[in-house]
Amino acid sequence: MAAHASAVAAMDAAEKARGKYAALAFATIAIAVGLPLWWKTTETYRASLPYSEIAELDTLLFQLTVPVSVVFAKGVLPASQERKLPFRKTQQVEIPLNSKTSVTSQYEMLYRSATKQEETILVQASLEEVDSRLRLMQETPMGSIVVYVVPQSSLLLPHEVAVYIGKHRNAIFRAPRGKEDLLAAVDAHVQRVAHAMSFTADSLAEALADRVLIGQPGAEWKRPFKSSLGYEITFSLLNPDPRSHDVHWDIEGAISRYMKPMLEKLSPVAEFSVDSQILYYAALGVTPRFEASSSSYRLSVHSLPHVINPVEARLGSSAASLYPVLNFLLYVPEHLHSPLYIQGKDGAAVPTNAFHSPRWGGIMVYNVELDKGNETSSLPKKVDVNMAAVMEVFLAQLRLLFGISPGPLPDGALLANPGNEGLSDWELDRLLWARTVENVATVSTTLTSLAQLLDKIGNIVIKDDVASEVYHAVASAQKAVQELKEGRLDTAFQASKAAITTSERAFFHSSLLHLLYFPDDQKFAIYIPLFLPMAVPILLSLVKILRESRQRKKEAAKMD
Repeated sequence: MAAHASAVAAMDAAEKARGKYAALAFATIAIAVGLPLWWKTTETYRASLPYSEIAELDTLLFQLTVPVSVVFAKGVLPASQERKLPFRKTQQVEIPLNSKTSVTSQYEMLYRSATKQEETILVQASLEEVDSRLRLMQETPMGSIVVYVVPQSSLLLPHEVAVYIGKHRNAIFRAPRGKEDLLAAVDAHVQRVAHAMSFTADSLAEALADRVLIGQPGAEWKRPFKSSLGYEITFSLLNPDPRSHDVHWDIEGAISRYMKPMLEKLSPVAEFSVDSQILYYAALGVTPRFEASSSSYRLSVHSLPHVINPVEARLGSSAASLYPVLNFLLYVPEHLHSPLYIQGKDGAAVPTNAFHSPRWGGIMVYNVELDKGNETSSLPKKVDVNMAAVMEVFLAQLRLLFGISPGPLPDGALLANPGNEGLSDWELDRLLWARTVENVATVSTTLTSLAQLLDKIGNIVIKDDVASEVYHAVASAQKAVQELKEGRLDTAFQASKAAITTSERAFFHSSLLHLLYFPDDQKFAIYIPLFLPMAVPILLSLVKILRESRQRKKEAAKMD
């Protein structure tokens, strides 16, 4: 019996030991293997992003370098000063905008003598011919300026003209009279010409309007369209009274003849698509005021903001467009309110009888003369729109919508007519300067917002393709800033466009939708019911083993 009791006790002890080892084995596997495996398999994959480079990009310190060549014709400089040619000089002007944004304009001036070919061209009789031949002789890169200084006695410039700014990237300047240090005097004038043909603080402030507050009152009226990869242009003919007016307009021919050359000139800036439509019974939504003294109707400038909303509801094209829409409306007043004139702030009729709305488009009122003595028998009257006069107004409005303006010019300056293209080469450069700066600033804002979002929400997956887009956007933006510093406007603008494209693809990537992921509290609410039934027995066993171990240590201490 004693042997049997001892055998049973030994078996119980062995069974308890097996239970302890089993509990310890389960706990060890759960803690050492299961918990890390669960943590690894349920963690959110987040590819690394260049957070430090994005933070550096958030502080934009632009340096815009404009290469300027100052070419002296024969007889301008005395021999003592002509021997100093060629030489280089750099002028810098810093434009601080705010604590995170500043622009430094740098003009790299190269002073040299005219070549024999240039001397031959500069004795031509026509300024336009000289400008054209100088361009054909040497293609000036985007963003560069060439200023030719001719003698005071030169017959090339009219007497009242001090400087002629061509439609390419050339300017012809008459040397000042009676200056001892002619180089210094010419330098001051050339700097004013270079400023007029490149960019201004106002144009850069408008480009950085999202980062820099423009403190000028009423500046919104000239705010140009934001930079975009493409634009849609819609020409609309509004005929509210088709029973009185049978209006015909050759819009296809007018677009091909007048608008297409300018859009081809603007093709480096963005892609353009053009369409047209005719809307019948589409009124302006504002009742004009009758003026008895002129027997006409007047639309005051204060009522113009109320014109756009009723008309825009009939256009119906902007909602389906991926790009900004530029609306150009030709409104033929109804017979009851004809003739209709837009009245300016001074009370006089606006010469063009048109107005434009920033970042929207323009509207022109086209009056039709009716035979007052025999109105009923002549209706509807056939109207053939003078598209040359209409497109002249719309092209001027298009320049305003893109912020294309000559800016402050030197005294006695004469601008060349840009011709059918609608803008000069240096005006295109001015637009590209502003758009490049705006694109880089937009990329900086987009990437900074994306980095802050991903840092705040830690359970959003960052895939490798998203990270790749972010890296490409940062690299392209850095390249654009560097190319601006080197004075290569063309490559800087292309790099800024690439940065815009990749940054937007990263920001709007479908994998970054917040609703695809659970917050941490919801994740634990899902996993606790799964692991709690298994964890309770293991924890109780570990507690029991710990208590027995402490009990044995106490008993051993008493026996000692």
